[in-house]
Amino acid sequence: MTPSAPESLLPISVVAKRSGLTVSAVRFYEERGLIASRERVAGRRVYHRTVLRRLAYIAAAQKIGLTIAEIQSTMAQLPTERAPSPREWARLSEPWKDRIDQRIAELQSLRMSLEDCIGCGCLSMSACGILNPRDQAAEEGSGARWSANRPPGQPSGSESEPTNRDSGSGTSPAGRAWTSSGA
Repeated sequence: MTPSAPESLLPISVVAKRSGLTVSAVRFYEERGLIASRERVAGRRVYHRTVLRRLAYIAAAQKIGLTIAEIQSTMAQLPTERAPSPREWARLSEPWKDRIDQRIAELQSLRMSLEDCIGCGCLSMSACGILNPRDQAAEEGSGARWSANRPPGQPSGSESEPTNRDSGSGTSPAGRAWTSSGA
């Protein structure tokens, strides 16, 4: 490999600023093998300017929801001695489209569920797929079972709860204080 022209080398501070990252984040990605400094100039790390494309790819991959391990796996397929071609970038990002489409479908379904739930106003604990998916509350018996102080699956009648449920105060097993007005 021929030595890089000085104008194509960027100190870590410039890489961080241009990529919108902190210097420590740039170092983190280098430690994980996602980017590499080319050489040291006066004892300081310098990077070839193509590292900015790699950092942009990392940022996009993280927005999609890829883990560092998944990003490492895909970036291992890229050349290290030159900037990847548009065709190489397209090949690596192709699988993201299915992932994005899946997330869009999930979010649209959630949006419709919220609109239906808020729109109907029933707040039915037996039928609502948001508040009570698969009718989990029914497993604990009839009547009100869940509250902000007692998450699903936590037994009722905890020692910290008063025996008279119409009034009193206590602490939930999760450590949250509660009071009852006796209404």
